[in-house]
Amino acid sequence: MPGRRILVDGYNLSLEKGTGIATYARNLTFALKDIGHTVDMLYGLRLPPLKYPAAREMTFFDPAGSRPPRWLDGYDRMRFAATWWRGRLARPVPRTGLVIETNFRARMPRFDGLYNVDGLYAKANGLYRYMGLPTTVQFAEPGPDIAHWTCPLPVRARRAKNIYTIHDLVPMRLPFTTLDVNRRFVQLMEWIAATADHIVTISETSKRDIVNLLGVPEEKITNTYQAVDIPKAYLDKPQDIVADELKGMFGLDHKGYFLFFGAIEPKKNLGRLIQGYLASGLKQPLVIIGEEAWLSDQELRFLAGDHVDHLSRLVQLGDITQVRRDIRRFGYAPFPVLISLIRGAIAVAAPSLYEGFGLPALEAMLCGTPVITSSEGASPEIAGDAALLVDPYDPTQIRDALRAIADNPERAGELAAKGRDRAAAFSVERYRKNLAALYDKLEGRG
Repeated sequence: MPGRRILVDGYNLSLEKGTGIATYARNLTFALKDIGHTVDMLYGLRLPPLKYPAAREMTFFDPAGSRPPRWLDGYDRMRFAATWWRGRLARPVPRTGLVIETNFRARMPRFDGLYNVDGLYAKANGLYRYMGLPTTVQFAEPGPDIAHWTCPLPVRARRAKNIYTIHDLVPMRLPFTTLDVNRRFVQLMEWIAATADHIVTISETSKRDIVNLLGVPEEKITNTYQAVDIPKAYLDKPQDIVADELKGMFGLDHKGYFLFFGAIEPKKNLGRLIQGYLASGLKQPLVIIGEEAWLSDQELRFLAGDHVDHLSRLVQLGDITQVRRDIRRFGYAPFPVLISLIRGAIAVAAPSLYEGFGLPALEAMLCGTPVITSSEGASPEIAGDAALLVDPYDPTQIRDALRAIADNPERAGELAAKGRDRAAAFSVERYRKNLAALYDKLEGRG
């Protein structure tokens, strides 16, 4: 079904620092363009009503520095709620060439048209939260044929088929790991289940959860999986240059540390990883790359000065002989730097409590780095036999997996080789075919 006009939301892409869903959205736009569709992006930035096209373009790329006064927010939200039934007109963002976009290239999607509705997603979420009302977006003709919302949002495009990606149902499976108000989350999921023209997900595990927990018929759900894609320039960078970067920027030795990367929040299970590492007695440091998200205090409690007391009081691991604090934590790393960190690690540890897919593990596999991941959620489905699977609730198993890779180079090499093969199964080409089949199905051609 080439040549259709597809709308993709820029909800997560507008964030300054990347998220897993932002990566999904960006990869989606690249794949859609590659299979011949026209792609329009819809953002919801708070922009002032400026007259000249060049000024509007400038404020789009610098929304934080040009947002309207905050005192207008309350008035705008009330007006938005009072006129919800009208829908919101998506206005095109001019592309005059004034702004040099090189700085944004790494996180920009591929698109043909760029649109914005002032404060759309914040206002739509608020309207649904307090009044249970969805928001409709409309376009001057011609509008999109299909609106693909890359995460659950209480928004619809008028006169288009609306499909929603549900990555996972973690707030329902592990409600203690999120800040979602469970009642509101379930209400939004039920609205999407009832009104979506189709639901997309990214693993058979998530598809099974959507069927079982939301009662959605299987034929209304398509699992496209995800693609793992890293630019060849980052993968082929000479090892000596990677080693120099690691030493110069982080003081790390190449293949001399274990790595965790991702948001620091309960689902990622960093607390138990730290427990297992501290109990391992390994000399190589554990490097943590990630910003604190929500409920992170408990995940980081063993980094406090009294972590030894906490460990002896809370965890019984049997043969603890020494507890050291050789744990190094850094904040957000740009993607090229992150790839060098992954390539230089002994192993990447990603023992999440539950994932709908688990892209970090596949990214590590593609880089040729051994992976320790979880036996729960979709992780076994995605990793296959190319990773060491551990019970994420058992720090002893995490400890033993770290030791197994550190003490057995042959095993590490075997996992690295299997990992590359496994990552190849989630290629961009396969993802394009899955998406093409999905859109053909929506047009009744599948």
